[in-house]
Amino acid sequence: MNFRNFFYSPDASKEKLEIKNDLFNHLVKSRRQKENDIVILKNLKDDFDYSYKIQSVQNKKAFLVLESREEVKNENQNNFHLGFCIIDPKSIKEVLPYLNQTGVEKITFIYSDLSQKSFKLKKEKLQKILINSCEQCGRGSLMKLDFKNSLDDFLKENPNSFVLNFGGQNINEIDIKNIKACVIGPEGGLSEREMKLFEKEKILSFKTSNVLKAENAALCLCSKILL
Repeated sequence: MNFRNFFYSPDASKEKLEIKNDLFNHLVKSRRQKENDIVILKNLKDDFDYSYKIQSVQNKKAFLVLESREEVKNENQNNFHLGFCIIDPKSIKEVLPYLNQTGVEKITFIYSDLSQKSFKLKKEKLQKILINSCEQCGRGSLMKLDFKNSLDDFLKENPNSFVLNFGGQNINEIDIKNIKACVIGPEGGLSEREMKLFEKEKILSFKTSNVLKAENAALCLCSKILL
């Protein structure tokens, strides 16, 4: 599929749109779009590209009219779910756009036994990062986000999850198509109690003796499974 540059609007699909604020600044001031130009908008909820014609541009807003729509199916069919034990929010925000580019369908952020409970994540800010990433890489669906207070809660809903940790089977030696959900521990790893929640065959490792930071391990894992 060829990359098609688009802009995000939650109202994409309506016959007429009035755009202002951030979208106006991005579309008109930064990208220099003008009257009669055709721009593609997506709402990141359905599979359609919506082509709009810029009808008029005023001082701080523009008016668009829908010209056509085209269904564009998401090519990622893996539906991979990452259980990401909470680390420093700054590190999560830095790696999130790259995880989005790999095609991860859903991330659940987990307060594991060794996660610092003082770390707080705001879903709205994470979604804004994801929207910007989608516009840059062309991904047409918004990643799902969830939060769990413990690994136990996550495994109740995802009982067949794998976990990435030292001492497991080499991920290169198994059929990665069977990995639909996997957990990444926080800095310092999962507790002994938490590791006992996984059967031996559910523990995966990379072929390296180096210790990977949690965000690096998450990106390596998702790249291995999805790309």
